[in-house]
Amino acid sequence: MKMDTRWLRNSFVYLVIMVAVLAIFFTLFSPPAKETQIAISELYSLIQRDARSNRVDDIIIQGNRVIANTSEGRKVAIKSERTDVLFDLNQRGVRDEQVKVEVREPSQFTSWLGIIGSFLPVIIFGALLLFMMRQAQGSNNQALSFGKSRARMFMGNKPTITFADVAGVEEAKQELAEVVEFLKYPEKFAALGARIPRGVLLVGPPGTGKTYLSRAVAGEAGVPFFSISGSEFVEMFVGVGASRVRDLFDQAKRNAPCIVFVDEIDAVGRQRGAGLGGSHDEREQTLNQILVEMDGFDTNTNVIVLAATNRPDVLDPALLRPGRFDRRVVLDNPDIRGRTAILDVHSRGKPLDKNVQVEVLAKETAGFSGADLANLLNEGAILAARRNKKTIGMEELEEAIDRVIAGPERKSRVISDKEKRITAYHEVGHALVAKMLPNCYPVHKMSIVARGMAGGYTRYLPPEDQYLSSRSFMEDMLCAMLGGQASEEIVFQEITTGASDDLEKATDLARHMVTRYGMSRKLGPRTFGKKEELVFLGRDISETRNYSDATAHAIDEEVSEIISKAHRTAKDLITKHRSKLDEIAQLLIREETLDEDAFNAMFDGLPERKEEPLGPPPDMAPRPAVA
Repeated sequence: MKMDTRWLRNSFVYLVIMVAVLAIFFTLFSPPAKETQIAISELYSLIQRDARSNRVDDIIIQGNRVIANTSEGRKVAIKSERTDVLFDLNQRGVRDEQVKVEVREPSQFTSWLGIIGSFLPVIIFGALLLFMMRQAQGSNNQALSFGKSRARMFMGNKPTITFADVAGVEEAKQELAEVVEFLKYPEKFAALGARIPRGVLLVGPPGTGKTYLSRAVAGEAGVPFFSISGSEFVEMFVGVGASRVRDLFDQAKRNAPCIVFVDEIDAVGRQRGAGLGGSHDEREQTLNQILVEMDGFDTNTNVIVLAATNRPDVLDPALLRPGRFDRRVVLDNPDIRGRTAILDVHSRGKPLDKNVQVEVLAKETAGFSGADLANLLNEGAILAARRNKKTIGMEELEEAIDRVIAGPERKSRVISDKEKRITAYHEVGHALVAKMLPNCYPVHKMSIVARGMAGGYTRYLPPEDQYLSSRSFMEDMLCAMLGGQASEEIVFQEITTGASDDLEKATDLARHMVTRYGMSRKLGPRTFGKKEELVFLGRDISETRNYSDATAHAIDEEVSEIISKAHRTAKDLITKHRSKLDEIAQLLIREETLDEDAFNAMFDGLPERKEEPLGPPPDMAPRPAVA
């Protein structure tokens, strides 16, 4: 329907088709030979000629046209009417044996052809005039449509998503369920003097389901739902954004009660005053109009504004006050119960194998958002289809977790046996140190198959979601981070570039322990430096230094001491359990990947083997970082 409407509105297509038809029409049915016009006296002389050449053989009278055909194949048109020709031929005594006279009925086609030929210039001129008028009207409408809202309207009688399709955000669903009840039963709250909330701001990291939850609110409320992005308000023309806001709220008021959803509102809701020196900002106009529409003089409207952002720190304070956005609903990454519920929702319609344990998957995906979990199940389904399986097994889902975290496997990457051994000892060093320390996370999986930019990886499985970290836990995790480099140093008497990522993470953790968490024994329980960071994203923008150079030197010494102590502990553990290190490394080289059960079986089910340690390989080459 959309394509047909565009085609019907295009007048130029009609004009081209009409000209083409007329051209074909005149080409097919135009006279094949030119006609020479002569007077009737000349016709009589041609009839009386005795010569064979240029002599009239017959005369055809059709309508008001008189055509004479000569012996040479010429057509001669007579400059007289039909009655004049017949009368003159009779008066001059022309007999039938001299020339054949044929009278034909006038052709309807010829008549229409003459009419069309007469009116052809008028038709062409009218078509051109119509085309120019339509083009001018379209340009005028396009110019006037700049100020129209581009919000997409969804009627509430056809819900596609409800609260039953949303999981892992039970508190947010409860908050928004009250909004739905306001829209369905406003008299219940009006009887108690409660007013309908003007706006609800959904805040949270990307992928936590802010837009998805707003669609569920529209499906539950059963009212019209207007959806628009914050960036769609602003154009290159000044005043367009404010005009679109006015048009959007006019449409919403006509369809009240309804919901207006503005996605990524930080595009137009940033704090005002950025344009210094009296400059005029189009975004400020748009924001001012939103403020007025949400809580101006006209407040008796049943229009609720839902907005989503992952940057609440940059929003204007006037936008966040009660009366505009009365509620702020925070959607964080789900906990283990939320992840289990999300996996159950997204696994609907997917044939899962009987060995799939959703609870185990929820434990392995700590820190995953709802979008990550949906992508996890989709990747598992793709892997199962690639392997020509009818169901999605635990193996495919485990592989999908590794793909989401570190990227796809790079088995085609050719590495030497020497680098393969280095990677194996590096990863086993991480796992061995983590196994021997009481406060580290249990080792879940380790592999020497390259993924992404990493040559190998060791993955831990937290027994439960952890929101607080103790100093002993951080110190033990520092030892596990440095276990890879310590293993290389002990076995090969050399270190490689494979530990660069481990060193970076360990340094950041040690510095945070000193400067942010107050875990330094020398400097005491205080913080150093003021961090400017993005709320909910955890990214540092800048640091304001509020300490002296001597304190900075002390901080560097304390960070170095923490890292050195962790490195010594890792080396001592690996030296003490060297035989177990060699045994597990040889198994990892053969298998390339070890899971939790296979790794623990090396400690619980088998006696320790005392073998001579392997010497270092002859040549050491730099290699990419491994986790």
